[in-house]
Amino acid sequence: MTDIGFSALELPKNGALALLEFSDSDRSALFQAADAATDGAISRAVSVAGFSFKRGKTCVILAPAGGLDRIVVVGLGARAEANEALAEQVGGVAAQALSTHKVAAIAAGALDAALAPSVALGASLGLYRFDRYRTTSGDEGAKLATLSVLVADPAAAGAAWAAWEQVARGVTFTRDLVTEPANVLSPEVFADRTLALRDLGVEVEVLDGPAMEALGFGALLGVAQGSANEPRMVVMRWNGAGDDSAPIAFIGKGVTFDSGGISIKPAAGMEDMKWDMAGAGVVAGLMSALAGRKAQVNVVGLIGLVENMVSSTAQRPGDVVRSASGQTIEVLNTDAEGRLVLADVLWYARDRFAPRLMVDLATLTGAIIVSLGHEHAGLFSNDDGLARRLEDAGLRSGEKLWRMPLGEEYDELLKSDIADMKNIGGRPGGSITAAQFLKRFVGDTPWAHLDIAGVAWGAKAKPGSPKGATGFGVRLLDRFVREIEAGAHG
Repeated sequence: MTDIGFSALELPKNGALALLEFSDSDRSALFQAADAATDGAISRAVSVAGFSFKRGKTCVILAPAGGLDRIVVVGLGARAEANEALAEQVGGVAAQALSTHKVAAIAAGALDAALAPSVALGASLGLYRFDRYRTTSGDEGAKLATLSVLVADPAAAGAAWAAWEQVARGVTFTRDLVTEPANVLSPEVFADRTLALRDLGVEVEVLDGPAMEALGFGALLGVAQGSANEPRMVVMRWNGAGDDSAPIAFIGKGVTFDSGGISIKPAAGMEDMKWDMAGAGVVAGLMSALAGRKAQVNVVGLIGLVENMVSSTAQRPGDVVRSASGQTIEVLNTDAEGRLVLADVLWYARDRFAPRLMVDLATLTGAIIVSLGHEHAGLFSNDDGLARRLEDAGLRSGEKLWRMPLGEEYDELLKSDIADMKNIGGRPGGSITAAQFLKRFVGDTPWAHLDIAGVAWGAKAKPGSPKGATGFGVRLLDRFVREIEAGAHG
């Protein structure tokens, strides 16, 4: 893992250097110093390339004079658009451009000093790699051992970074979980890995199959009954407020592999279903981030962990199950299983903890990808104020949400001939009827559902997010909690 720190705004004598520069401002003092040290090589390269300093664009100068191996100019765009999301983005761009060098620096003097930790966060996330199963490394990937972010006040930036580094660790924890193959990350193993959160002060409780059976978790256990891997539910509590105030509840879907069950999925792309537990991964990573930075708020995270497999004991289309809420569900499609898992966990969270609000995350539907592609997660909520706060947190963190509708007309589509409801409502509005289904298990608690199916895994690299597991949701919800903390202490 790359060691990231902060140093004074001085031109490095060796290694590689990234210069962050706005399109509508004079060049920074360090840009001018580096240009002078390289006999004008940087300004010539920028001019010849027609470089316009647009947001996230780069101009690379290899082996310039002055002792540096590489200089990368990274555009910041217009100064008026500078915010945390921009700083994270360019930090990721810069780190990836510098990653083949052992020692490097990012000159962030053009940005407001308060944004320096965001540059470091973007750099840290951009350098992520999952190498656990590689037996040879070759020459590919990051070699960067030490990265310095150059700022006017390194001590202040370092103090602020201490909390943001915990967010980076939370995202890394999530990405590691989501990337693991399903033959390794069973429900039991996933639950065992959350026990590490106890070192941060998180109370972790693991419930096995018999415990959930005693609680009446018929919906969740119906999904799990076809697998030899036993289900688990994990309850994680962080009591950062230091009182008995109602917690914020985060709930995650954790299907460690989803074959579709008897309503089996097509073979093409089924390997992707190892990350059908991404919602649970986000909740685990978020709890790590909040506890690591000592968030002053009470939070409970609950994750339902199952494997949806085909066998002689698997749930059948047409089965009727009784959920923990007492409501009965006709299961018409065993591949609509995530909502069954969440139904019991949502109800349990509400019944046991009486939270002030609940947010669930799930790779729930392919329909949300058809609607929103891979740029936004779908947001559904029974509370307008909660929805607005989440949307704002999404914009500030760069993990964007798009609100989708709910309504009685969609609820009508879930009517069953023999039970209280069926688990699918047909192809039209599939992500909406899935959310409408979940709404039946939250009562009057302010609630939001985030369908992250289109954003949990990246088919190609982006700034701050290499190809693969994105960790989408950790930064978003950390920002959301920060705003709640600020309101409590403001």
